[in-house]
Amino acid sequence: MQSVYAMHQNNSDNLEKEEKFLFYSIENIQDLYLLMLSTLIEIQKREEDFLDKSSKKHLVTAEERNPNNKFINNAVLKLLVESNAMSIALENRKINDWHVNDEYIRILLEEIKASVLYANYMSNRENNFEEDKEFVVSIFTDLIAPNEKLYEYLEDNKLTWIDDIPLVNTLINKQLKSVKVTDEDFSIPRVYKDAEDKDFTKDLFRKVVLNEAALAKEFIDKTPNWDSDRIAEIDTIILKMAICEFLKFPSIPVKVTINEYLEIAKEYSTPKSSIFINGILDNLVKDFKEANKLNKAGRGLM
Repeated sequence: MQSVYAMHQNNSDNLEKEEKFLFYSIENIQDLYLLMLSTLIEIQKREEDFLDKSSKKHLVTAEERNPNNKFINNAVLKLLVESNAMSIALENRKINDWHVNDEYIRILLEEIKASVLYANYMSNRENNFEEDKEFVVSIFTDLIAPNEKLYEYLEDNKLTWIDDIPLVNTLINKQLKSVKVTDEDFSIPRVYKDAEDKDFTKDLFRKVVLNEAALAKEFIDKTPNWDSDRIAEIDTIILKMAICEFLKFPSIPVKVTINEYLEIAKEYSTPKSSIFINGILDNLVKDFKEANKLNKAGRGLM
């Protein structure tokens, strides 16, 4: 949707260029995922280094000589630090932001150590897997993900990340919650489920852009009380995309298409857009069925 909108705003007809940027933006979602997840790794390493150096000082206190290592021995943090899959992914995608900009790790670690979460967790020295997991989920969700300095860094780094941050943080939260004591490595999700998944992205983008005029004709007559130039541009793009899925993607259920685009409208368009779009799409589905234009394959797809 954003790529089609960008083409409109730039008056661009360079499909190849816009498609290339679309895939570049999608690939960058994994970079954001790795970057956010690696904050936990670097925080653990920084604290471990701090405790090690403190214990080797010339004048060392009893606490420094025998520190509470519960944080650096956290089972979930150690799983991430020792993960081969994570190390390979970071190397392949050349993610080294926190080595260059380590002040953000310092800021996050200081916030964690100043928190009630940390104080409660460190009130004893014994590691328990479930407690370790709950603690990591909490510090990521409550302290790292909403950190304003970190958000500003991500915003300045890549403009396309702004809309991806909630998606990535939600994914990481779910993954951390699902970690098991028997896990030997941390699973890094792929950007695309399979080749068909990537092809769908390309096909939907191309079929919408190359058929915009024809797709627009399908709904213009359904909006007699609205001049076409009064309909929000995002709404027209959403309608075109939904109609494209109705008519040109037989394997996608009608209800799935409607639900997906209503959610997009709620997130990106006007407060009343989802109601407007829902009404148009409902009427179109009825007309398409009567005209036998909905050729959906498989049971339950209508």
